[in-house]
Amino acid sequence: MWGLAAPAAVLALAALATRGVLAVLLRHAVLDHPNHRSSHAVPVPRGGGIGVIGAVLAGWLAYGLTQPALLLPLSLVLAAAVMLAIVSFIDDLRDLKALTRILFQLFAVLIGMLVIAERGLVFQGLLPPILDIFAAALLWLWFVNLFNFMDGIDGLAGLEAICLSVGLVLAGALVDLEAPALMLAAAAAGFLLFNWHPARVFLGDVGSVPLGYLLGFLLLAAAAGGAWAAALILPLYYLADASITLLRRVLRGEKFWHGHREHFYQQAVRRGFSHAVVGQAVLAGNMALIGLALLAGQGYALPALAGAAVAVGVLLAWMARAQPKP
Repeated sequence: MWGLAAPAAVLALAALATRGVLAVLLRHAVLDHPNHRSSHAVPVPRGGGIGVIGAVLAGWLAYGLTQPALLLPLSLVLAAAVMLAIVSFIDDLRDLKALTRILFQLFAVLIGMLVIAERGLVFQGLLPPILDIFAAALLWLWFVNLFNFMDGIDGLAGLEAICLSVGLVLAGALVDLEAPALMLAAAAAGFLLFNWHPARVFLGDVGSVPLGYLLGFLLLAAAAGGAWAAALILPLYYLADASITLLRRVLRGEKFWHGHREHFYQQAVRRGFSHAVVGQAVLAGNMALIGLALLAGQGYALPALAGAAVAVGVLLAWMARAQPKP
């Protein structure tokens, strides 16, 4: 049942919920208006992530009810994700201070680390247990924010969520969490029906922040279970684009916590590539990363990591330099 029926049901639920949320957002004029940081030219409703997170919540809770050992861990993670969704929706409407957002995110990560710590050491014994928990929590906090930062063009966040979730399942990195991962991918696919270029609705922080949190949970769970190479390879494009861009802005003395259009994918859009073309390039790169994650699972971790670095380097170089054909 959980192999096909549940993801299909979650996909349908996410699509229906997104459609309903879209109508409400339009009715109340909850719109993302274009500005100098935007990659869109017309006002678009934001907040569609409500439907995505609602579908994931329903699917994961239903799965937890059939797996008693997972009910409490999944409930803790979902409770933290819902808290982030509420805080992030307030931020969508009123622009909360950065410190307020970070404190809630840190609290959610600490709740999640109670679950991750029970699954094993994320860094596989390279660090003492207390430092392992501390380092993993910082990585998770960074991933939540970078996933939000990278949600800047149509379809990108949905594609990434699908590729990460399905990639972890194909790589065999999630033993008891394969069904939740597939349901998360299905929810992202349901939203993508409305978010592919030209997007009819955006995730908003209410979607991108908790979605990044849940994906971070799956990645850390995979690493704690021993599949550290897959957990590093699969999100490598997102990690590289966000981290390199942040470092550049810090070195230039800019207010790195403010919005901008300097990510590699945004550079490609500014030079004239459509959102769809950039999304397709990211999809191709992620397909390569999934293949390399599978290779790592066969005992070739170092060659796979080297190949992943090359693949991501090629993708970033294309985004930074390629010119669209006239």
